[in-house]
Amino acid sequence: MNTIGRIFRVSIFGESHGEGIGVVIDGVPPGIPLTETDFLSDLSRRRSGAAGTTPRIEPDLPKLKSGIWNGFTTGAPLSVFFENTNTKSADYDNLRDIPRPGHSDFTARIKFKGYADPRGGGHFSGRITLGLVAAGVVAKKIIDPVFVSSQILELGGDSDIARAIENITGTGDSVGGIIQCTATNMPQGLGEPFFGSVESTISQLIFSIPAIKGIEFGSGFSAARMRGSQHNDVYINPQGKTLTNNAAGINGGITNGNDLVFRIVVKPTSSISLPQETINLKTGKIETLKVEGRHDVCIALRVPVVAEAATAIGLADLFLLSKSH
Repeated sequence: MNTIGRIFRVSIFGESHGEGIGVVIDGVPPGIPLTETDFLSDLSRRRSGAAGTTPRIEPDLPKLKSGIWNGFTTGAPLSVFFENTNTKSADYDNLRDIPRPGHSDFTARIKFKGYADPRGGGHFSGRITLGLVAAGVVAKKIIDPVFVSSQILELGGDSDIARAIENITGTGDSVGGIIQCTATNMPQGLGEPFFGSVESTISQLIFSIPAIKGIEFGSGFSAARMRGSQHNDVYINPQGKTLTNNAAGINGGITNGNDLVFRIVVKPTSSISLPQETINLKTGKIETLKVEGRHDVCIALRVPVVAEAATAIGLADLFLLSKSH
């Protein structure tokens, strides 16, 4: 499915080398000030061009198609569209029958019976995250004064980000990374005990970002090596402030007012220029594949703003749900 959310509903569409990418957002409250300029800051953070990212440069200028009048949201579905202007589809001709190891080429072919658009990864492309970032801009306005930020902790196991990029550039290979996302000024009482928990809501959106392979909240996996006396967050005032934050600001699936903190794992880019062995689905024989085209050396470099958007979308839905009760 390409739609998520219960009240703040986000639907994404488009392909990497199609006419464009877009998002439709339903459930946006009326009266929120919004112009196309509001999107530019976050969109620029996602844009390629820096060291370690794809040389494919797109303007990514948002076009508000509906849900806006006189600079304010109307309450009707809000739609944002981005035109694709810089495509080189011929780079992907050989991938129709020869799937890239680690990529969606094989599963897309099976799932959609050979009709999936293979150009640039089609609907599986990281370019589709444009829609998430756009929806995140709107969501951030809804959840204000909650502030969502993110940072890259390491790339390829190295906390020196510039050095990690320098070491991988030009090798034909790729690296992944770890990103931390934090939401401050959190309210208390968002979320539900089980299927609507804050963790499950955020996690579903985070795993909607291509290349995400893991998530941990607060102390995360290190909690398995701690004792209860170490992991328990001691309350230090009647407002719920805790001495530590191993629970990431969440107890029983519900926010307690402390910062929401989690980390995510971004896998290395699958499209690498080193020769790789793979199957030719037409002949049934193993062949050597050398991927052509323009690809990120490290996808993680462009993920932080997408992670912020996904977090804001989840929190906006939880916030609107709490107001509807």
